Amino acid sequence: MSKTIVARHKVGDFNVWLKGHQDRVSLFAPAVSSFKTFQDTDDPNSVIVVFEVNDLDKLKSIIKDPKNQAMKEKHTVLEPITMSLPVDI
Repeated sequence: MSKTIVARHKVGDFNVWLKGHQDRVSLFAPAVSSFKTFQDTDDPNSVIVVFEVNDLDKLKSIIKDPKNQAMKEKHTVLEPITMSLPVDI
């Protein structure tokens, strides 16, 4: 059963980051079934990714894995990366 997770972070250059879409598809494939990408209306360098996650622990480890730092730098990803879960009301 998948969970919807929202991740938010800033980027140094939105156009550079956007061109890395296929890299993100490949990177996150072991943990997610799909994701949608959004851009803040008030800040073009603030992005939101809504993931359908199959394995949350794996997604967290992918995001935190130091060996993926080069990809973050290539795509101008800025820390922190904030991940949020839905709240049952």
